[in-house]
Amino acid sequence: MRRDLVRNFCIVAHIDHGKSTIADRLIELTGTLDERRMRAQVLDTMDLERERGITIKLNAVRMNYTSNGETYELNLIDTPGHVDFTYEVSRSLNACEGAVLVVDASQGIEAQTVSNLFLALDAGLEIIPVLNKIDLPAAEPDRRSQEIHELLGVAESEILRVSAKEGTGMAELLEAIVARVPPPSGDVDAPLRALIFDTYYDRYRGAIPSVRVVDGRMKKGLEIAFGSHPNERYEIAEVGYLQLDQQRTELLEAGEVGYFVANIRGVSETRVGDTVLDANNRAAEMLPGYRDIHSMVFAGLYPTDANQYEELRDALEKLQLNDASLHYEPETSVALGFGFRCGFLGLLHMDIVQERLEREFDLDLITTVPNVEYHVHMTDGTTTIIENPSKVPTGSGVDRLEEPYVRARITVPTDYIGAIMKLGQERRGEYEGMHYLDTTRVQLEWDFPLGEIILDFYDKLKTVSRGYAAMDYEFAEYRKSDLVKLDMLINGDPIDAFSVIIHRDKAYDWGRKIASKLKELIPRQLFEVIIQASIGSKVIARTTIRPLRKQVTAKCYGGDVTRKRKLLEKQKEGKKRMKQVGTVEIPQEAFLAVLQVE
Repeated sequence: MRRDLVRNFCIVAHIDHGKSTIADRLIELTGTLDERRMRAQVLDTMDLERERGITIKLNAVRMNYTSNGETYELNLIDTPGHVDFTYEVSRSLNACEGAVLVVDASQGIEAQTVSNLFLALDAGLEIIPVLNKIDLPAAEPDRRSQEIHELLGVAESEILRVSAKEGTGMAELLEAIVARVPPPSGDVDAPLRALIFDTYYDRYRGAIPSVRVVDGRMKKGLEIAFGSHPNERYEIAEVGYLQLDQQRTELLEAGEVGYFVANIRGVSETRVGDTVLDANNRAAEMLPGYRDIHSMVFAGLYPTDANQYEELRDALEKLQLNDASLHYEPETSVALGFGFRCGFLGLLHMDIVQERLEREFDLDLITTVPNVEYHVHMTDGTTTIIENPSKVPTGSGVDRLEEPYVRARITVPTDYIGAIMKLGQERRGEYEGMHYLDTTRVQLEWDFPLGEIILDFYDKLKTVSRGYAAMDYEFAEYRKSDLVKLDMLINGDPIDAFSVIIHRDKAYDWGRKIASKLKELIPRQLFEVIIQASIGSKVIARTTIRPLRKQVTAKCYGGDVTRKRKLLEKQKEGKKRMKQVGTVEIPQEAFLAVLQVE
């Protein structure tokens, strides 16, 4: 294929602005899929994506489009819109030369729209602004065009107005992609360099990387090596392009997007961002790849059946191929046994990973309370990074604790400023400023402790703003805070899965709520169960589950009261011995319930 006829582009937008519907219309217009295979959200291939109506994984599709007597090869890489999947977006951008920026004509520019736009501009992409959903009764295309004009500085005549649902303006969008997106650069005759932007694991053919060929050619029989594993050699058994499934082809040249099969069994070798090289004619310089992603939320994943530990390890290894932002390492819990401490980009990311592990690998998992990474500064000048609250050192050796802060941008109609201010103060936010986007919408900037917003902040934000608020955040810095380690004790034994690091002002309220929740969920035993919340040796909340009692005096019909007393004393001694050696079975619901504490 002539390189001047190739166009690599992606679609970026805020969540629910019609990105997947635009992709559907482009695929239909170019006749890429026949009617039998066509369906709504066709690029959202996972059941989870279709159920939730969101894009989770990037997906690539090749389309052929004829214009002015020339047939163009259009490679579309679909991207997610939620803040938790920004890493997927950044990977897509590095494989493209252009980006279609989609804005909802009724909602306008949202926080994540701006965030994704800056990512695209940083990657040096040509931006094609598109105003979608112009058919809606609430659409305000003239006003939204003015917003885009002010944001990008483009002429309003260059902003395309479309309705992906009805197909209006989609032909003009295809023409704009051909006209405005530059063809890929790269030298076909140079030594092979290809960027891995995604990987899929097939149990029969091993790891199958998706690549953007930057220089050179890739074909069957070529011996290749990876930049991170230069001594390992593989022979390509198949190359092809992606069109919802894998389509074989003879050759992939510089500028093209596709996949290759080389019977790669070691899942760690096809690392996302790595460079594929010709093993016999290696390029002198590697491709820049992707920046290492920093996990924001940490939680423990444990199999309910201890025998599934190795299966969980294999599942995480294979899932990491498909999701490079997932990090994990083994850990042990007294209450839960062997498992893994995993790092995620956000709470939705954590939820999706857990559900994918359970569905795709048939695992039954328990998740501990999500938390963030803390810096513990000791009096001797050393610093320890803690991800697991149960491992926080205590005593006079600790100088201070620092927690991560994020800079959040909240876009909301002016009617809800008061409610957002109140919510921000409740979550220990530091107000940084506000500016009006137009007469009805405002953008607020807050610095929040990450630990305060990972659980239910986004849900609360949507509730107080009746669904109109949008939020985007990025890591700011670590700051000193008055933090304490809160432990939950059951009959004097700490349960490490319930340990949290929390601000001192909120510790009592949290401990009382968890104790009440556990009292509801732990079944009554034959002995008294005492549930306590403690900071160090100081108990700040306590509740008791009364024991089940056998009516030992039922066989006494009258007679001397000492007979009854003797039986009750004997029962009391038995209960005391039982309490010393008995163990309390904590049901799985108790671990899950902690996540829903209001």
